[in-house]
Amino acid sequence: MSVAALESSAPPVVRKLGRIDYAACYDAMRRYTSARDATSADELWLVEHPPVFTIGQAGRPEHLLRAGDIPLVQVDRGGQITYHGPGQVVVYLLLDLRRRTITVKSLVRLIEEAVIRLLGNYGLQGERRAGAPGVYVDEAKIAALGLRIRNGCSYHGVALNVDMDLTPFTQINPCGYEGLRVTQLADLGVRRSPDEIAGQLANHVKALLDAPAKLAASHTQSQR
Repeated sequence: MSVAALESSAPPVVRKLGRIDYAACYDAMRRYTSARDATSADELWLVEHPPVFTIGQAGRPEHLLRAGDIPLVQVDRGGQITYHGPGQVVVYLLLDLRRRTITVKSLVRLIEEAVIRLLGNYGLQGERRAGAPGVYVDEAKIAALGLRIRNGCSYHGVALNVDMDLTPFTQINPCGYEGLRVTQLADLGVRRSPDEIAGQLANHVKALLDAPAKLAASHTQSQR
Protein backbone atom coordinates (compact mmCIF):
# COMPACT_ATOMS: atom_id res chain seq x y z
CA MET A 1 0.00 0.00 0.00
CA SER A 2 1.30 3.44 -0.91
CA VAL A 3 2.11 6.17 1.57
CA ALA A 4 -0.74 8.25 0.10
CA ALA A 5 -3.19 5.40 0.66
CA LEU A 6 -2.00 4.99 4.21
CA GLU A 7 -2.51 8.70 4.79
CA SER A 8 -6.02 8.74 3.34
CA SER A 9 -7.59 7.58 6.60
CA ALA A 10 -5.03 9.06 8.96
CA PRO A 11 -6.46 11.44 11.57
CA PRO A 12 -5.46 15.06 11.06
CA VAL A 13 -2.72 16.55 13.17
CA VAL A 14 -4.20 19.00 15.69
CA ARG A 15 -2.17 22.15 16.33
CA LYS A 16 -3.13 24.48 19.17
CA LEU A 17 -1.64 27.78 18.07
CA GLY A 18 -3.20 30.08 20.66
CA ARG A 19 -3.86 33.72 19.88
CA ILE A 20 -2.23 34.65 16.59
CA ASP A 21 -2.40 37.61 14.24
CA TYR A 22 -4.89 36.92 11.48
CA ALA A 23 -2.70 38.00 8.56
CA ALA A 24 0.20 35.86 9.77
CA CYS A 25 -2.06 32.83 10.15
CA TYR A 26 -3.63 33.41 6.74
CA ASP A 27 -0.20 33.55 5.10
CA ALA A 28 0.85 30.37 6.90
CA MET A 29 -2.25 28.50 5.68
CA ARG A 30 -1.59 29.52 2.11
CA ARG A 31 2.07 28.55 2.32
CA TYR A 32 1.25 25.16 3.81
CA THR A 33 -1.35 24.45 1.13
CA SER A 34 0.94 25.55 -1.71
CA ALA A 35 3.77 23.33 -0.45
CA ARG A 36 1.65 20.20 0.04
CA ASP A 37 2.25 16.96 -1.79
CA ALA A 38 0.50 13.59 -1.69
CA THR A 39 2.16 12.64 1.60
CA SER A 40 1.58 15.90 3.50
CA ALA A 41 -0.39 15.46 6.71
CA ASP A 42 -3.86 16.91 7.07
CA GLU A 43 -4.01 19.40 9.92
CA LEU A 44 -6.52 21.22 12.12
CA TRP A 45 -5.31 24.56 13.47
CA LEU A 46 -7.03 25.78 16.63
CA VAL A 47 -6.62 29.51 17.09
CA GLU A 48 -8.01 32.77 18.41
CA HIS A 49 -7.41 36.10 16.70
CA PRO A 50 -7.06 39.68 17.89
CA PRO A 51 -9.99 41.81 16.64
CA VAL A 52 -10.26 41.75 12.84
CA PHE A 53 -12.88 41.90 10.11
CA THR A 54 -12.34 39.58 7.16
CA ILE A 55 -14.17 39.72 3.86
CA GLY A 56 -14.31 36.96 1.24
CA GLN A 57 -13.10 37.18 -2.32
CA ALA A 58 -16.56 38.10 -3.64
CA GLY A 59 -17.40 40.18 -0.58
CA ARG A 60 -19.22 43.48 -0.96
CA PRO A 61 -17.62 46.41 0.87
CA GLU A 62 -20.97 47.96 1.75
CA HIS A 63 -21.47 45.19 4.31
CA LEU A 64 -18.84 46.93 6.44
CA LEU A 65 -20.99 49.59 8.10
CA ARG A 66 -18.19 51.17 10.13
CA ALA A 67 -14.70 49.86 10.77
CA GLY A 68 -13.65 51.99 13.71
CA ASP A 69 -10.19 50.90 14.76
CA ILE A 70 -10.65 47.25 13.76
CA PRO A 71 -8.58 46.28 10.69
CA LEU A 72 -10.19 44.78 7.59
CA VAL A 73 -8.45 41.97 5.71
CA GLN A 74 -9.49 40.84 2.22
CA VAL A 75 -9.07 37.07 1.91
CA ASP A 76 -9.61 34.33 -0.65
CA ARG A 77 -12.30 32.29 1.10
CA GLY A 78 -15.91 32.22 0.05
CA GLY A 79 -18.57 34.25 1.80
CA GLN A 80 -19.00 37.85 2.79
CA ILE A 81 -17.80 39.71 5.88
CA THR A 82 -17.34 38.39 9.41
CA TYR A 83 -15.60 39.29 12.64
CA HIS A 84 -12.95 37.43 14.61
CA GLY A 85 -11.88 38.32 18.11
CA PRO A 86 -10.75 36.99 21.49
CA GLY A 87 -13.15 34.48 22.97
CA GLN A 88 -14.04 33.01 19.58
CA VAL A 89 -12.77 29.57 18.62
CA VAL A 90 -11.49 29.26 15.05
CA VAL A 91 -10.71 25.86 13.55
CA TYR A 92 -8.87 25.88 10.24
CA LEU A 93 -9.15 22.68 8.21
CA LEU A 94 -6.13 21.98 6.03
CA LEU A 95 -7.28 18.81 4.32
CA ASP A 96 -6.52 16.91 1.13
CA LEU A 97 -10.09 16.40 -0.07
CA ARG A 98 -9.12 14.26 -3.04
CA ARG A 99 -7.21 11.85 -0.83
CA ARG A 100 -10.15 11.66 1.58
CA THR A 101 -12.67 11.52 -1.30
CA ILE A 102 -14.72 14.33 0.27
CA THR A 103 -16.57 16.88 -1.84
CA VAL A 104 -16.68 20.54 -0.89
CA LYS A 105 -20.41 20.27 -0.21
CA SER A 106 -19.79 17.29 2.07
CA LEU A 107 -17.05 19.15 3.92
CA VAL A 108 -19.36 22.09 4.59
CA ARG A 109 -21.98 19.71 5.96
CA LEU A 110 -19.35 17.91 8.04
CA ILE A 111 -18.21 21.18 9.64
CA GLU A 112 -21.77 22.20 10.41
CA GLU A 113 -22.50 18.77 11.86
CA ALA A 114 -19.46 18.99 14.14
CA VAL A 115 -20.76 22.28 15.56
CA ILE A 116 -24.30 20.91 15.90
CA ARG A 117 -23.02 17.89 17.83
CA LEU A 118 -20.97 20.09 20.13
CA LEU A 119 -24.02 22.25 20.84
CA GLY A 120 -26.05 19.12 21.47
CA ASN A 121 -23.60 18.10 24.18
CA TYR A 122 -24.79 21.17 26.09
CA GLY A 123 -28.49 20.71 25.41
CA LEU A 124 -28.60 23.28 22.61
CA GLN A 125 -30.24 22.72 19.24
CA GLY A 126 -28.11 23.95 16.39
CA GLU A 127 -29.68 24.36 12.98
CA ARG A 128 -28.63 24.86 9.38
CA ARG A 129 -30.16 27.47 7.11
CA ALA A 130 -30.62 26.78 3.40
CA GLY A 131 -28.33 28.92 1.29
CA ALA A 132 -26.56 30.41 4.31
CA PRO A 133 -23.75 28.14 5.51
CA GLY A 134 -23.11 28.11 9.22
CA VAL A 135 -24.96 27.09 12.37
CA TYR A 136 -27.79 28.94 14.10
CA VAL A 137 -29.51 28.74 17.48
CA ASP A 138 -33.00 30.27 17.66
CA GLU A 139 -32.39 32.15 14.40
CA ALA A 140 -29.15 33.71 15.69
CA LYS A 141 -25.84 32.74 14.11
CA ILE A 142 -23.35 31.11 16.44
CA ALA A 143 -20.86 29.70 13.92
CA ALA A 144 -19.71 31.04 10.55
CA LEU A 145 -17.71 29.13 7.97
CA GLY A 146 -15.84 29.81 4.78
CA LEU A 147 -13.46 27.70 2.73
CA ARG A 148 -10.99 27.90 -0.10
CA ILE A 149 -10.03 24.89 -2.21
CA ARG A 150 -6.72 24.88 -4.04
CA ASN A 151 -5.43 21.86 -5.94
CA GLY A 152 -7.96 19.66 -4.18
CA CYS A 153 -6.95 20.87 -0.71
CA SER A 154 -8.95 23.00 1.72
CA TYR A 155 -8.00 25.81 4.04
CA HIS A 156 -9.86 28.44 6.10
CA GLY A 157 -12.61 26.88 8.24
CA VAL A 158 -15.14 27.66 10.98
CA ALA A 159 -15.46 30.29 13.71
CA LEU A 160 -17.57 29.49 16.78
CA ASN A 161 -18.56 32.25 19.20
CA VAL A 162 -17.79 31.12 22.75
CA ASP A 163 -17.35 34.01 25.19
CA MET A 164 -16.50 37.25 23.42
CA ASP A 165 -17.49 40.87 22.93
CA LEU A 166 -20.18 40.68 20.24
CA THR A 167 -20.35 44.46 19.76
CA PRO A 168 -18.20 44.51 16.58
CA PHE A 169 -20.84 42.42 14.82
CA THR A 170 -23.06 45.52 14.95
CA GLN A 171 -20.51 47.27 12.72
CA ILE A 172 -21.14 44.84 9.85
CA ASN A 173 -23.92 42.95 8.13
CA PRO A 174 -22.77 39.56 9.43
CA CYS A 175 -22.07 37.24 6.52
CA GLY A 176 -23.78 39.79 4.27
CA TYR A 177 -27.19 39.67 5.98
CA GLU A 178 -28.59 42.94 7.25
CA GLY A 179 -29.99 42.61 10.75
CA LEU A 180 -28.73 39.07 11.30
CA ARG A 181 -28.49 38.37 15.01
CA VAL A 182 -25.44 36.62 16.42
CA THR A 183 -25.11 34.72 19.66
CA GLN A 184 -22.50 32.82 21.66
CA LEU A 185 -22.22 29.92 24.06
CA ALA A 186 -21.78 32.16 27.12
CA ASP A 187 -25.10 33.91 26.43
CA LEU A 188 -26.78 30.52 26.08
CA GLY A 189 -25.64 29.39 29.52
CA VAL A 190 -22.52 27.46 28.50
CA ARG A 191 -19.59 28.66 30.57
CA ARG A 192 -16.55 26.92 29.17
CA SER A 193 -13.16 28.26 28.14
CA PRO A 194 -12.40 28.72 24.45
CA ASP A 195 -9.54 26.22 24.81
CA GLU A 196 -11.90 23.54 26.11
CA ILE A 197 -14.48 24.19 23.40
CA ALA A 198 -11.78 24.19 20.71
CA GLY A 199 -10.63 20.74 21.78
CA GLN A 200 -14.17 19.39 21.80
CA LEU A 201 -14.92 20.83 18.36
CA ALA A 202 -11.72 19.38 16.93
CA ASN A 203 -12.67 15.96 18.31
CA HIS A 204 -16.06 16.12 16.60
CA VAL A 205 -14.41 17.09 13.31
CA LYS A 206 -11.96 14.20 13.60
CA ALA A 207 -14.72 11.71 14.38
CA LEU A 208 -16.71 12.81 11.34
CA LEU A 209 -13.66 12.66 9.10
CA ASP A 210 -13.28 9.03 10.19
CA ALA A 211 -16.73 8.22 8.83
CA PRO A 212 -17.67 10.63 6.01
CA ALA A 213 -19.73 7.94 4.29
CA LYS A 214 -22.01 7.67 7.32
CA LEU A 215 -22.46 11.44 7.33
CA ALA A 216 -23.39 11.40 3.64
CA ALA A 217 -25.88 8.59 4.27
CA SER A 218 -27.51 10.50 7.11
CA HIS A 219 -27.80 13.55 4.85
CA THR A 220 -29.48 11.48 2.13
CA GLN A 221 -31.98 10.05 4.61
CA SER A 222 -32.77 13.51 6.00
CA GLN A 223 -33.70 14.70 2.48
CA ARG A 224 -36.29 11.94 1.95
